Amino acid sequence: MALILRRCFYVLAYLAVIQVCLGSPNSAKKVPLDLYYESLCPYCANFILNELPIIFENGLIDIVDLRLFPWGNAKLISNNSFICQHGPNECRFNTIEACAIDAWPNLEDHFPFITCVESQVSEGKYTQWETCFEELGLDPKPVISCYNGDHGKKLQLKYAALTAALEPPHRYVPWVVVAGEPLLEDYENFTSYICKAYKGTPPSACKKASFASVLRGKTNHYHPVCYTEQTAKTQFLVNIWSTITSWIDQMI
Repeated sequence: MALILRRCFYVLAYLAVIQVCLGSPNSAKKVPLDLYYESLCPYCANFILNELPIIFENGLIDIVDLRLFPWGNAKLISNNSFICQHGPNECRFNTIEACAIDAWPNLEDHFPFITCVESQVSEGKYTQWETCFEELGLDPKPVISCYNGDHGKKLQLKYAALTAALEPPHRYVPWVVVAGEPLLEDYENFTSYICKAYKGTPPSACKKASFASVLRGKTNHYHPVCYTEQTAKTQFLVNIWSTITSWIDQMI
């Protein structure tokens, strides 16, 4: 009996060593999920408020490393000044959200704050965003100090550089990148891309994500975006050319 127990112990110890060396099914690296956005783009707000929360509800957040980049289609006009696509208020809230990410690096701290702010500003409530501090039980001092000081501008310049370094360059926002690959106009199917990129045992939510992806494809879902200035000009010219060629075809 003692010999049997000893052999069982050796087998279990051997299996434990093998598992440590090879890694458990859940030891795979998290999938990077990056969102490049701007605070007053309505399509960015919709994605943050109605799409991204899915990964917290279905458990996919356990295999995801989510990062937010609040800059979007803003433009540098000198070495340390910039303008934003939707005006000064957008620059303001981009900076506020950048300060929140800096003040509370943990996703579970800054993401609820950003969703709260986006919920307010998407309804045009530009003066009520500070209620989010009390609502979430957060200390306002680090964010207010960052926004009112030089640090907020430095953070925006950092996000400007990170956005400018995208390859290929972003053409609109929301610009969603999974595991280094931009999803382009298929960004609302981001959960299915996460599941494909994950190297470990996929969670049960991946089955639902795959099914949802098929449904989106069948319905030819429209993906609204806020174009960069350059992309908007190009799209305008394409539309004009399409109209002209269509008119010529009708005349022939």
